[in-house]
Amino acid sequence: MNRQNLTGVRALVTGATSGLGLAMAQGLLTAGASVVLTARDAQKLDEQVLRLRQAGLDAHGITMDVREESDVDKAVDWVRATWGRLDVLVNNAGIGMRTVNPQFMVAPQPFYEVSVQGFRDVIDTNLTGYFLVARAFAPLMVAQGYGKMINISMNHETMKRRGFIPYGPSRAGAESLSAIMAQDLLSTGVTVNMLLPGGATETGMIPEGLKSQLKGTLLQPEIMADPIVFLASRASDGITGERIVAAEFERWRTDFYQK
Repeated sequence: MNRQNLTGVRALVTGATSGLGLAMAQGLLTAGASVVLTARDAQKLDEQVLRLRQAGLDAHGITMDVREESDVDKAVDWVRATWGRLDVLVNNAGIGMRTVNPQFMVAPQPFYEVSVQGFRDVIDTNLTGYFLVARAFAPLMVAQGYGKMINISMNHETMKRRGFIPYGPSRAGAESLSAIMAQDLLSTGVTVNMLLPGGATETGMIPEGLKSQLKGTLLQPEIMADPIVFLASRASDGITGERIVAAEFERWRTDFYQK
């Protein structure tokens, strides 16, 4: 049996209507998984779920703001009532620097000019959101004795780059969160790993006016498909606390199994 055939696997992907989230959801679905896509925009969510279902894929949608505990709790209730379990959780929902400084790529803004609300919005989504979703689903996974959590991150350079507050700290915090989660869940059967593209990616986080200037240098969101399928599959059983760069995935996998 192909250990990366995901038939029977139940997965949930946050921020799944575009970019990395949609690419990962499609990758999981194409490999045979049943996937719940979540997002704040109900119309976009309905459109994507309909498109995927018309393609014969077992896609479902739940409107969810990862910053709102009540929304997250409703998603947990749906999973419990509909599936009874969750095998894979992909924490991906996030907002980028363009929400704080639309010109962040060409006119970096010093931290002391960042608005308090802008800082809080990014941290609440990219860091606190990961915590709230993982915290809500962890008891279900621990009780079933099995589960895979994958938290999406970015390059370490992004965490230190001039003008990248609050996005950089939000991703650095999510990496620390992931490492501690992996330790806390040791011996429970639940694993936690990090996955990142490995470079600037053609998503909504890059302003449209800059995409043409960066053409040829941007990674495509689909680069996340192979590694997310691997991490969701039985082939990754027992692997935890890893930080995997999608652009270097094949080399990472070869090196890992040669250890």
